[in-house]
Amino acid sequence: MVPSMALPEAPLLSLDLPDPESDSLSTMEFLARLEEAWAVCDRFDLQTEIWRGRILRSVRDRERRGGEGRGTGFLQWLREREISKTRAYTLIQLAESADGLVGEGLLEEGSVNNFSKRAFLETAQADPEVQQMISEAANEGQQITRKQVRRLTDEFTAATSPLLPEEIRQRTADNLLPPRAVAPLVRELAKLPEEQQNDLRRVLREEPELERVKDVTLTARWLSKAAEAGLAVRAFQQGNLDLEKALQEAQRLDALGLLADAVGQAQALESAVLKLHTSWRRLGGLQERLWVESGSSTPHLRELLTVLQSLSGTTMRVSLGELAGGKRVRLQLVEESPDQLEPPPMP
Repeated sequence: MVPSMALPEAPLLSLDLPDPESDSLSTMEFLARLEEAWAVCDRFDLQTEIWRGRILRSVRDRERRGGEGRGTGFLQWLREREISKTRAYTLIQLAESADGLVGEGLLEEGSVNNFSKRAFLETAQADPEVQQMISEAANEGQQITRKQVRRLTDEFTAATSPLLPEEIRQRTADNLLPPRAVAPLVRELAKLPEEQQNDLRRVLREEPELERVKDVTLTARWLSKAAEAGLAVRAFQQGNLDLEKALQEAQRLDALGLLADAVGQAQALESAVLKLHTSWRRLGGLQERLWVESGSSTPHLRELLTVLQSLSGTTMRVSLGELAGGKRVRLQLVEESPDQLEPPPMP
């Protein structure tokens, strides 16, 4: 029998909320007090989640040390408390982030209370220099918000990233370019190959202005989206397609946005076809099994199965509904071996 344990008395969280029926408070004052109360809950929640992460890490590490069930004890512990594995490891990561900031001497233990939950998470993911600045402010008693962390991160990124030409870094340091516009540019450039980065940096050197920064950021985003989706489109794996050159030509025509959208739609369409094929095969198998089980004594079931043939046969007919005027789409599904597959004729 497991001995009962007396739980320590939980700290009482008490907040003075404004009366929603009060006429003496303006809407601005009412919302400000609620915002203050919400921030208190956010900090309280942060402390709770850090400690939950430490508890979960202890359970996991104990299991690793002496468990014979290859983690089954840890998973059972999660199931009993209705915690998903993803959620558990998110909490463990939060605890490790807290231990890292505090353990390395950047942040005082009590200063964690000065963070909102999201601000703390973003600080843990920031560059060491940003962590240092944020920790110093928190140790001095300043309340740290997510907005502050993002602003400092953007400023640091815009001032130091080697992906940017010197002209952009200098103009940012001189407050001629806002960091919040330059930081997204860095994130998008980081996704591109070196050659494309060089081409875009050349454009920025020639015209280091805000509008050009926005244009290049958008171009970089379209390039990365089209390239990423292009790798997943199976139709592009046929023949000797040079996706990079196709992107260059679309960029020359100022049609990168259209191409990125087209490639994304192609990826979505292929994914939908794969799901359709899986459902079609499964429906055909289920219908066949039901047909064998049914007979003359089940005329209504036979009628239902007959109707389903419009979806389970090699030719499908699907109504588009009243909004499309009752029109139908007819699809023919033919499974072919790879050597039989030929590209469709161009219109």
